[in-house]
Amino acid sequence: MVASTFRRLATLVLGTLLLAGGPSLAHAADDDFIIVQSTTSTQNSGLFDHILTKFIEKTGIAVRVVAVGTGQALKNARNGDGDVVLVHSKPDEEKFVAEGWGVDRHDVMYNDYVIVGPAADLAGITGLKDAPKAFEKIAAAQAHFVSRGDDSGTHQAELGLWKEAGADPQKASGDWYLETGSGMGATLAIAAGKEAYTLTDRGTWLSFANKGGLKVLVEGDPNLFNQYGVILVNPEKHKRVKAEQGQAFVDWLISGEGQNAIASFKIGGEQLFFPNARPGS
Repeated sequence: MVASTFRRLATLVLGTLLLAGGPSLAHAADDDFIIVQSTTSTQNSGLFDHILTKFIEKTGIAVRVVAVGTGQALKNARNGDGDVVLVHSKPDEEKFVAEGWGVDRHDVMYNDYVIVGPAADLAGITGLKDAPKAFEKIAAAQAHFVSRGDDSGTHQAELGLWKEAGADPQKASGDWYLETGSGMGATLAIAAGKEAYTLTDRGTWLSFANKGGLKVLVEGDPNLFNQYGVILVNPEKHKRVKAEQGQAFVDWLISGEGQNAIASFKIGGEQLFFPNARPGS
């Protein structure tokens, strides 16, 4: 009962916010919508604003996005508060499916992470192609680093880099290592205000307006690859899952039309996400 009430309230509030971005969405039937549990990076980048109008025009199905960290998105889906998840932590996604909470998993698109920081670069990481080495140097310099600290896909990627670097920055939590518990946009804003380092997905970075003195200092390491996947929530776990409409969204995302929509999303002429779905695989 509580979960059902949460679902109704969340969809009403978040759906209103999303539908305000495009008048064509508002004309969908009140009950003809799905809830997509997704990430702040896909929302903050502006990707959904770009592709959802195309989907609604084709299908008449509105999409109401709950933008949280990947860990929370998967938790919400386990609770039945969603029809589809679109997130970016492949091991967690595969576990979600293996445990029976999701129906299949499909690669959708990728981009990369970048390490940004102040131009002064006290840790001396500018131009490195080795992200763990950059983290090692940040820890050694005890230079301010702002972490999302929210169990998101980005946070998990960051923790993996610290592990590779042989460092445990959480021992310095509240000192030079600062955890926001917030989304990527808010974390970038704090990093800009403190002239600190942080890890961000490139999509949010390109769309973020208030960069202050922050610059991209480290990029191009294969460790910074950032894959996104989409999963239909298993209707056998939660009867209220709108399996038909949710599957229609999954199918569209991995179709040529959906993939082209993703590829066409650019800021300043630069593509933010690169489609790599393999339907039928």
